[in-house]
Amino acid sequence: MAQFLYKARRRTGEAVEGVLDVADRTAALGQLERLGLFPISVTQGKAGKVAAGAVEEGPVSSGKSLLPASLKALLRRRRRPKLQELATYTQQLANLLKAGMPLTMALHSMSSLTAKGIPGTVSQQLKQDVIEGRSLSDAMARQADIFPELVINMVRAGEQSGALEEVLRRLALHFERFAEVQTKFKSAMIYPMFVCFFGLVLIIFFTAVMLPKFTEFFETMQLKDGLPLATRIVIQVSDFMKLYGWWMIPLGSFIIYFLLKRYRATPDGRRRLDGIQLKLPIFGHVTRLNLFAQFARILSTLLGNGVPVLQALRITEQIMPNFVIRDALSKTREAVTDGKTLAQPLAKSGVFPQLMIDLIRIGEETGDVPSALMNVAETYESDLNIALKALMNLIEPALIVSLAVIIGGLLVGVMQAMFAITSSIQSR
Repeated sequence: MAQFLYKARRRTGEAVEGVLDVADRTAALGQLERLGLFPISVTQGKAGKVAAGAVEEGPVSSGKSLLPASLKALLRRRRRPKLQELATYTQQLANLLKAGMPLTMALHSMSSLTAKGIPGTVSQQLKQDVIEGRSLSDAMARQADIFPELVINMVRAGEQSGALEEVLRRLALHFERFAEVQTKFKSAMIYPMFVCFFGLVLIIFFTAVMLPKFTEFFETMQLKDGLPLATRIVIQVSDFMKLYGWWMIPLGSFIIYFLLKRYRATPDGRRRLDGIQLKLPIFGHVTRLNLFAQFARILSTLLGNGVPVLQALRITEQIMPNFVIRDALSKTREAVTDGKTLAQPLAKSGVFPQLMIDLIRIGEETGDVPSALMNVAETYESDLNIALKALMNLIEPALIVSLAVIIGGLLVGVMQAMFAITSSIQSR
């Protein structure tokens, strides 16, 4: 076992020195990397040669880690920030640059600022990479689990044009608007799901718990064979729920969910389900508006910040969650490569609406496609807000009426039996 003297820097930029007991220089470099240090020099020597005040970085072992590589990778995996968290981070960085701070100092300040979802070590690593001579976009590319390709390419375009601060502000605005639209879309879906779940629980409770008590009462009255048709149907449903429903419904729901998830994991299944999603009545219209607004805003943001059209189309294609839209953008990118305009292949795909095609064509004629796409995004976002309100106004009474009909039918079955029993008693 040999001893190696090293000089290195922490991610904060602080210089440290120390000694490592390892087999060779390669092992020493690997150990420094595991300690999170950036080596400046590594030389073989004795422990006595370590300068006074040198920093020992703790016990060092040249042996292999006891954790498997897959588990270590899982433990190192970081959560991807949400849209609002990216908006806050880029806005804070833009504010520091506007205040006149150099980029390295701004990144150092960002490591101590509170940016929910993005740990301070991210900014520390960015600062260290910039100090070593990398551009900010290249430094972000080394942390692709935190910064999406949209951010990396826009920052690169801002560096090339000398407008990094402005690009960061546009990114913050983009993420804020995008997060707002997505939040409205998800919020509109929460209420119907909650009502459906609550109604299902209520129906199961009524048929599996309450109705058996009435059934026992009907049996004691010896009227079970003479019960009205509605009551007999309700009793059969109750018997089924009591014997099988409590486990069959959850199990069936889980099996259906599992099969759909497995099918969606295949490329063909994902395309078919995404296509069905776009064609659904009412819900499909809302989904299309959301996807069209998302596509137009992302592409407008990229083109408006100097990203080449082919690269912008590729990034947009990767970000879009719907495979039908992805396939259309892939064919559009191939057509644009052949020299065609953007509007022509989009129209040929048959996926995008005519209004969007016409606005993009006008933007190409005037030489301002980003503004045309931004108009498209704002138009469809406005239509989406209206469609969501209309959807909520339609779903609320529809769900209430449906639950009322089902529960009312159960009550009618019970009440008819009660009337039959009353009539029987009176006739006696």
